Amino acid sequence: MGFIDDKEVEAPFVGDPMDRIDGRLKVTGTATYSAEYQLPEMAHAVLIGSTVAKGRIKSMDTKQAERAPGVLAVISHLNSPKVPGHINRDHPAEPPKIGQPLRVFYDDKIYFNDQPVAVVVADTLERARYAAGLIQVKYKEEPHQTDFNQNKQKADLPTQAKRNPKSGLADYTRGKEDAYATEAIKMEAEYVQPTEVHNPMELQAVIAHWEAPDRLTLYDKTQGVKSTQKTFAEEWNIPVENVKVVATFVGGAFGNALHNWPHETAAIIAAKKVNRPVKLMLTREQMFTMVGYRPHTWQKVGMSASADGQLTGITHEAIGQTSSYEEFTESTLQQSRMMYTCPNVTTRYRILPLDISTPIWMRGPGEATGAFALESALDEMAHQLKIDPLAFRLHNLPDKDPQNGKPWSTNYLRECMEMGAERIGWQERKMQPGSNREGEWLVGFGMGAGTFGANRRGAKAYAKLQPNGTILIQSATTDIGPGTGTAMVQIAADALGVQPDKIRFELGNSAFPDSPKQGGSSTINSVGSAVRAACLELKQKLQQLAAARSGTAFSAAKPEDISIADGSITLAGNRSASITYADLLKQNQGQDIEVLTTSEPGQEREKYSMYSFSVHFAKVHVHPVTGQVLVQKVVCCADAGTIINTKTAGNQMIGGAVGGIGMALVEDAVLDHRFGRYVTKDFASYHVPVHADIPPVEVAFVNKPDMIVDPIGTKGLGEIAIIGVAPAIANAVFNATGKRIRELPITPDKLV
Repeated sequence: MGFIDDKEVEAPFVGDPMDRIDGRLKVTGTATYSAEYQLPEMAHAVLIGSTVAKGRIKSMDTKQAERAPGVLAVISHLNSPKVPGHINRDHPAEPPKIGQPLRVFYDDKIYFNDQPVAVVVADTLERARYAAGLIQVKYKEEPHQTDFNQNKQKADLPTQAKRNPKSGLADYTRGKEDAYATEAIKMEAEYVQPTEVHNPMELQAVIAHWEAPDRLTLYDKTQGVKSTQKTFAEEWNIPVENVKVVATFVGGAFGNALHNWPHETAAIIAAKKVNRPVKLMLTREQMFTMVGYRPHTWQKVGMSASADGQLTGITHEAIGQTSSYEEFTESTLQQSRMMYTCPNVTTRYRILPLDISTPIWMRGPGEATGAFALESALDEMAHQLKIDPLAFRLHNLPDKDPQNGKPWSTNYLRECMEMGAERIGWQERKMQPGSNREGEWLVGFGMGAGTFGANRRGAKAYAKLQPNGTILIQSATTDIGPGTGTAMVQIAADALGVQPDKIRFELGNSAFPDSPKQGGSSTINSVGSAVRAACLELKQKLQQLAAARSGTAFSAAKPEDISIADGSITLAGNRSASITYADLLKQNQGQDIEVLTTSEPGQEREKYSMYSFSVHFAKVHVHPVTGQVLVQKVVCCADAGTIINTKTAGNQMIGGAVGGIGMALVEDAVLDHRFGRYVTKDFASYHVPVHADIPPVEVAFVNKPDMIVDPIGTKGLGEIAIIGVAPAIANAVFNATGKRIRELPITPDKLV
């Protein structure tokens, strides 16, 4: 199915730095998040986690907890209501699965430290916490493996790649395999990305309410209400329409709410057991173990080039960790296959199962990790060639996708690089590391580029003209912070030609029309296209109703000639031609004037290669005695197609820079392998950037539409905001000190 309407409309609102439509609700505390709903007779649940990393539960003493004041139930594998979907997964008639999510309270097996083994339900949170401390669990402990380095040789090809040699996870060769190894000018290095934890401001929380034995309502922190609805309908074997999921506001996620986790099922089980609504919120410590993280990843890059700076070979290998019970994979190597012109490219991706919980996509999934290795290696190669790193990249930019030979839908990466270099003052960079100083500080400049697929998926939107002249639009999409609702209002305002304050956009409810998850930088491309299509169809319906009045000027009008305002519709250039909404409703037999529209991509991806691009520049100070690194300035430039809202898009880019600074300099989730347990499990020990760590961040957009990706010309922004930031800082540190740090984070002890 192609675009519903490929005609570009005049854009008086798209691009404006409009304030967030939900901003006042958030700053005044009146926005309701998943844990803040109040239901009659609501109980509270607290999870108990295992204290061993592998083994079995030998015994569980819950008697004291059960007798504690206010306790309604203590649930474990010993007495949990059976989850139909968990039982069905063991049925021999079902096809084999590539791992599966943890089945909470299913049996006595322990797969990772802090795995949920029981849940206490009480009439207050305080009583549930107190009772949870009374439970005594004994384990039959088994030897566990959580040390990545000691088990690296056990890494294996993902099951998906074994089954499908054409999978993006399969080994890839273009030209000659490992061609770099036989070249005269080459480099080879290993890079390590440690585990990072999402740690959004809002803790993971859910309220589960069985309104009937086969009717479930969830107030849930999720990035996809429709996918969550489907997951739990299947898990509990009830009709999908009998599951309602509400996520009107989401306080950050970074990807960890793209998956459904054991705590959600635990809350549903608890609500079933006590026959009351149950609220369950994770602790900050549990956020480290129960809802995913960026996986520890080892990478090796071999690269060769000619003396004049032409890449001749790239080999990029990666091993990412996963859990022992579920395979997690990501696109760590994609950028190396298509970002630069190179005749010989080899990539190999493996996963390493360990006795840990399952990782999950984290902003810039895979690509952010892969870019650290690739962009660092490019900087190393340029230094070896004695070529400016910017000039080296510009020399190797392809005019079409090297991986498949398709033309780009658009690619303005060169413009990004040129804009960023000017803004950071790249001309001040010195080729010789350690030769640039400001006072007692060493000064360095670095850069790193990023890319992510410009993805568009099918979506639906509902639009209705209300009697008071306002427009109601609905979509099941969520908003994890980028300003989705605001962007949708601007898109609708453009399509309808009405002021944004006349439009109300409702989201985050599974009762609304279908939309994909908010992830993979595809929300504006997908849902925005559906909103635009619904508004144009609504306008067309209004024109048809008006034209049905025989002999009026509307008969020969086009939808774009119609204005909607002041309680009526009028014609451009003929203000005397006017029909009130009341008259239109009468003509429509008193029915609301509404549309439900589906918008889907066509065959564009078969003909074009579609990506967003970014480049990040960093200027750093490094103290030669203490090794302290201070980021002085960051410049982020993006080729993301049409920018719907320059303010909220700028917010996203700044947020990506903050995440990239954390990735480069401070974030590291450390396991004590004696116990398989994190020692960095809160904000006191797991460091994240704070205000003092963040310098001025300058953002620039190419802001040229890509009408091939979607009819509003956008390409996606969320992921590329962080992809390339960490290597930009690492490269700047090298330029300042001459010390190449290949294992993140770059802490002072590695520089002194």
